[in-house]
Order: sequence, then C-alpha cells, then structure tokens
Amino acid sequence: MTTTSATATMKIGELARLTGVSARSLRYYEQQGLMHSTRSTGGQRHYAATEVARVEMIRRLFDAGLNSKVIARLLPCVDSDDGEIAEDAFTTMRGERDRLTADIGRLVEARSALDELIELNTRYRHRIGTA
Repeated sequence: MTTTSATATMKIGELARLTGVSARSLRYYEQQGLMHSTRSTGGQRHYAATEVARVEMIRRLFDAGLNSKVIARLLPCVDSDDGEIAEDAFTTMRGERDRLTADIGRLVEARSALDELIELNTRYRHRIGTA
C-alpha cells in the first residue's frame, strides 16, 4: 500500500488479493462505472483503501443476481445519505427481487416439464428393453 498526501492507495494486484476478486473483474467494474481509480504517470491504477469495502458490496450485489447496470443504479445509495436515493435503491431492489421470483417460477415450470419428459423416456426405455 502506498501513502500519498494523507491518502493510502494500492495497486490493482493488492486490491485483487485483499478482495479475492480478479484484476480483470476490477477493471470491468471500473469500466462499468462501479468503482474508480486514479492513474500514476505510468498509467497504473491506484485505488483508495475504501475501495475494498466497495468491491465487497459489488460482489454481494452480483451474488444477489443483479447485473452491472442495476448495480450502477444502486451504488449511489452507498455513497449518499439522500432519502430519495435510498428510496430509489429500495424500489430497484424490490423490482429485482420480483424479477428473480418470476424467473424462479419459470425455472420450476421448466423443471417439471423436463421431469415429465424424463419419466416418459424412462417408460420408453423400459418398454424397448434398454433401461
């Protein structure tokens, strides 16, 4: 970790090591506007120590099934105490939960349809003597 004018910074490799997130993913997060770095004169990325917590939050949001566009809409809530921003984040998360619930329902239906096909195939295989 490097300390510059009262601000501790780290290179991408150290941030990757501390968070367990690949450097490639960190570059993607930055490309999507989910996090920010400063650049050295040689072009190396330098991250504030606070980015560790931000990366952990981003991972939790991805693990919850959210995509980078939705995460970008939610992150202002992390950075602000504004009530309207918090309400928008709440509404977005509820909408995403509803979307996931609908997806789960469709997957359960698809699994049931596949179970029926497997049962038909099992009976067929028994009938022709291959099971």
